[in-house]
Amino acid sequence: MRWWDIDPVLELERALFPDDAWSRGMFWSELAHARGPEASRKYLVAEEGERIVGYAGVASSGEQADIQTIAVTREYWGTGLGGRLLTELLRAATAFECAEVMLECRVDNIRAQKLYERFGFEAIGFRRGYYQPGNVDALVMRLTTKPDSGSAAGSAPVQGTQIND
Repeated sequence: MRWWDIDPVLELERALFPDDAWSRGMFWSELAHARGPEASRKYLVAEEGERIVGYAGVASSGEQADIQTIAVTREYWGTGLGGRLLTELLRAATAFECAEVMLECRVDNIRAQKLYERFGFEAIGFRRGYYQPGNVDALVMRLTTKPDSGSAAGSAPVQGTQIND
């Protein structure tokens, strides 16, 4: 993801997460930490032609990585694109030399939970009232990474899409 991707990413963000969408400033801040020798973030976009159909990001701190966001336009749900984005984030976590990867997922987002479970994430707790509005709880999930883990499940190409950092 580059600065010129922020506006189309924001459109998708607002369509998918209307109640708690990230702001332009949040994306700018994350991208500021994604380049150079001190980079601690990796953000990707998935494109079909010129159109962004998904995006994802991970942050690292020490031996722990945190999946910050994964989003795929509704027409690509069930195509494997979310798995491809997650695979790339896990590769980034490995490159950051993280021993574990954490994430939060809405307790009512079963589709996303099943994706994370296929990749080996395990539920370890809850964050009560994490998502606003509505005080929706977050399920906290963790994956312990292993050296040389290679590609993960669900990483088959999605016809016509390209993932770029």
